[in-house]
Amino acid sequence: MEIRFPEGFLWGAATASYQIEGGWNEDGRSPSIWDTFSKIPGNIRHNDTGDVAADHYHRWKEDVALMKNLGLPAYRFSFAWPRILPSGSGSVNSKGLDFYDRLVDELLKADILPFPTLYHWDLPQVLEDRGGWPNRQTAHYFTDYASLLVEHFSDRVSNWITLNEPFVVSMLGYLEGIFAPGISDQTAAAAATHHLLLGHGLAVQAMRSVARQPLQIGITLNLNFTESASKSPEDLEAARLRDAYVNRIFLDPLFYGKYPEEITGKLGFNFPVDYQKDFTTITTPIDFLGVNNYFREVVRYDADAAPFHFQTIQPEGSTYSEMWEFSPHGLYDLLMRLKRDYPVKAIYITENGTSITDGIDADSRVRDSRRIQYLQDYITAVHQAIQKGVPVKGYFVWSLMDNFEWNRGYSRRFGIIYVDYENSQQRILKDSARWYRETIRQNGFKLKTYYTEPFAEA
Repeated sequence: MEIRFPEGFLWGAATASYQIEGGWNEDGRSPSIWDTFSKIPGNIRHNDTGDVAADHYHRWKEDVALMKNLGLPAYRFSFAWPRILPSGSGSVNSKGLDFYDRLVDELLKADILPFPTLYHWDLPQVLEDRGGWPNRQTAHYFTDYASLLVEHFSDRVSNWITLNEPFVVSMLGYLEGIFAPGISDQTAAAAATHHLLLGHGLAVQAMRSVARQPLQIGITLNLNFTESASKSPEDLEAARLRDAYVNRIFLDPLFYGKYPEEITGKLGFNFPVDYQKDFTTITTPIDFLGVNNYFREVVRYDADAAPFHFQTIQPEGSTYSEMWEFSPHGLYDLLMRLKRDYPVKAIYITENGTSITDGIDADSRVRDSRRIQYLQDYITAVHQAIQKGVPVKGYFVWSLMDNFEWNRGYSRRFGIIYVDYENSQQRILKDSARWYRETIRQNGFKLKTYYTEPFAEA
C-alpha cells in the first residue's frame, strides 16, 4: 500500500532555541529561566544544562546545509527572547537580531521556508524576576517582542507561531514545578494560563498591524487524545477532567471564549479578576492551529493523586519507547476530535517524534528502525485523517537533531540527525533522516514493517 499526500503538503523539521543553540552568554544574550533552572542541582538529569546544547549558535550554517541535503521544504525554529531583548523589553540587542538575520537568509537561499515560533519557553530571567507569566504585564512585554520581530522579519517570513505549548509553561512550570521556573502554586498557574492566552491574542493583533505582507499566524498546543482506563463512572469522570486540564483549557478560550466549567469548578482554578473581559482579545482569529502530539493518555481515577485525583497509566500490552507509548491511532482520534469540536481552518503537526536509544555503529551509521516505524505509523495516521476531511496542511518531525531535552538533559535523543556531544558536536544523518528525505521527495511512502506492525485504522 502506498501513502501519498496532497500536492502542496508542507514537510519540515522542528527545533527550539534553548535546546540547540548554546552560546548562552554570548553576544549580549541574558539568562533565561531555563539557564537559571538548569543550574540548580537536581533539577535536570545528570545536572545537564543548555549552555552548549548542540552548539547551533556557531554551527548554524552547517545545520542549514544538512537541512538542504535532506530536501526539507520548511524549518520550524524559535527565536530566543533573551538574545533579542536581554532586558526583556526596551533596548534591542543588534547582535541577536543579526544571528537570526543570517539564519533566515541562509534558509531562504537554500529554498527552505522559515516557520518561526516566538516563544518556546525561554523567558528572560529578568521578566520572571518581575513576576513572570503570572504577571499581566508579561503579556504586554510579549506583544512588544512579537511586534519587533514581525516588523523586522516579515519582509522575508510570512508564517508565524506565537506560543509553543502554553500548557507546559503554566502547568509544568508554575503548578507542578518540574520545568522552569520551578514554581508549585495553582493560583500562579491559573494567572500564567490566562496571561499566556492574553499575550497570544494581543500579539496576533499587533503582528498583523505591523506586518509588511499578509501573514499566516497560529499557536501550537500540545494535545493528547484522552481515554478512560475503564468504563467505571470514576474513570470516565477522571478522563473528562484530564481532557479539560490538558486540552480544553486552551482550546475552549481560543475558539469559544470561555474556560471549561470543569476548570473553574471541580479543578478549582481561580483566574484573575475580570478575566472574562479578555476573551474578546483571546479569540482573535488565527489562521492555523499547531498540534504537538506524541502519545495518547489513558486515565484512571486515583483518590491519592494530587491535586486532581486523576492518573495516567501505561496500558497493558502497549509498545513504548524510552518515554511514551506508541499510539498512532491516538493522533488520528485527536485530529478527528478537533475537526468535530472546533472550527479550525488549518492544522499543522508542528511536533511529532520519539526518543530512541541511538548509537553509532562500527560503520559510522546510526540505525534507528524503531523511529522510522514510529514516524511511518504516525504519518499514516495523519494521512488517514486528511482522507476524512481534517485540514492538515503540513508535518514537522521532532526533531531535526538531538538536543537538550529539558529536565531529561541529554539522556534522551529525538533527532533524525545524531549529535555526537563527545566528539566535537559531529552531526551524522540517522537512517530515519534518510527515510524522511525519501518521504519528502515522494510526498509519501510505501508501507513497510520496520519494527512493529504498520498502523491500520480500526
